[in-house]
Amino acid sequence: MALSDLLYPDNPKRKQELIHLHQELLDCMSTNFHATNELVGVLNEHLGCTITHIQMRESSTVKENCDLIIQVMSEIQHQVQKIDSDMKEKLEPVLYQKLYDIKEPELEKIAIAQRVFSIILGEAASTAGVVAIKLLGSNLLTLTVSKLISLLAQIGASVLGGISITIVGLGIEMILHAILGAVERNQLLTAVRSYEKHLAEFKAASEKYQRAIHEVTSLVRQQVQ
Repeated sequence: MALSDLLYPDNPKRKQELIHLHQELLDCMSTNFHATNELVGVLNEHLGCTITHIQMRESSTVKENCDLIIQVMSEIQHQVQKIDSDMKEKLEPVLYQKLYDIKEPELEKIAIAQRVFSIILGEAASTAGVVAIKLLGSNLLTLTVSKLISLLAQIGASVLGGISITIVGLGIEMILHAILGAVERNQLLTAVRSYEKHLAEFKAASEKYQRAIHEVTSLVRQQVQ
């Protein structure tokens, strides 16, 4: 047992709590990586995008993995904005406005979107129309992406950012700097509180993000069947 653990007997418990919270964060991040790849697959297959799939890098830090998923989420936002620009450019103003009219039947919106994608993709792609309308007609996905990007950036910039994805003893000691006394205790308390704060917000935003993606992918599966 380290001298600091003798001086502050709650430290071992804090360390275990920190490890548990770290694993919760990694599990949540892993699920977001999977959901993001699902959406990337839909965009690439049905809307002609070329976004690269991503994978968590166990040899990297939390910040580096946050930056990786932020990069792809930003690309998704860019592609959604591009779809909107294509619609605006190729449709008459009245038809373009119908895409965002909540009173307009969704089937009519899909038919309008199909016209544009038949030009862009060179074929009448009903699935492309469905995906485009789902992405454009609901701001849920775009809002949740923006929220997650903000939270991931905060996590990357926090005390959590420098922690290695691979949770080993040396990794924890690097964060705690293996120093004695009250300084280590304060670091532990700061780290635990930072995890708890960010993790609560991150998990809530992640669940919304994953639900939004599931809604899109479910519609695609129904169209393909």
